[in-house]
Amino acid sequence: MSGHTRPALRDPAPLAWALVGFALLWVGIFLVLPLVVVVTEAFARGWPRFIAALQEPDAIAAIRLTLVIAAISVPVNLVLGVAAAWAIAKHEFYGRGLLAAFIDLPVSVSPVVAGLVFVLIFGAQGWLGPWLQRHDIKIIFALPGMVLATIFVTLPYVARSLVPIMRRQGVEEEEAAATLGAGAVTTLLRVSLPNAALGLLYGVLLTNARAMGEFGAVSVVSGHIRGETNTLPLHVEILNNEYDEVGAFACASLLALLAIVTLVLKLWLERRMRLRAGEGS
Repeated sequence: MSGHTRPALRDPAPLAWALVGFALLWVGIFLVLPLVVVVTEAFARGWPRFIAALQEPDAIAAIRLTLVIAAISVPVNLVLGVAAAWAIAKHEFYGRGLLAAFIDLPVSVSPVVAGLVFVLIFGAQGWLGPWLQRHDIKIIFALPGMVLATIFVTLPYVARSLVPIMRRQGVEEEEAAATLGAGAVTTLLRVSLPNAALGLLYGVLLTNARAMGEFGAVSVVSGHIRGETNTLPLHVEILNNEYDEVGAFACASLLALLAIVTLVLKLWLERRMRLRAGEGS
């Protein structure tokens, strides 16, 4: 063997290019190609048919319900996520690790299982079902159950976005504010959150995207009542089962557009956070 021959791993360029090529191929096949297919099929019969599919009463009802669920679940998880992140990142207390673990629970639990849990609790044969029926309160197969399921599956995103940022910031500014007489709420709103604003927006963005695109948990608790309890993802499934491909892909294209907008905003926020971290270092 020649003394000038080097092991392959000492020259990472070929390996790096191979990995880049594989990554691009994977992204192209599993991400870009499906988006192209969705858009192509949505406009397969022309713009008028696309618009007509989105203007159907059931489609409008599904879009409206999706927006209502997101409008309720995102602010709720904003409050819950900020409170949990501030407690975990800025305070020492017994059970902090357990709280952090519980926040990550919705990520590790199947959304279908989460929906079944709500059915077990609030369903007609569930723990609270008879009491709810006596008081004419409907949660499962109605908007409240869908909101609860969505809140559960989107719970971690705000907290997980804020905790690393708040931990890096430390507690010096909060302690200074407390020394000057600021209360806990004032310190949170005037010091902690402004310093983590980009992370907060990042978490809200991911929460909204997941809320509008959630299928599994919402499907279990919705009842699939057409025009009443079908969100946009559930409406896409119904149209696909009925072989209405243009309608299904037209509605799916709205979800694809949401995914693209979310990706662009996500990349922009990540770039802003990197720039801010570089300025702070």
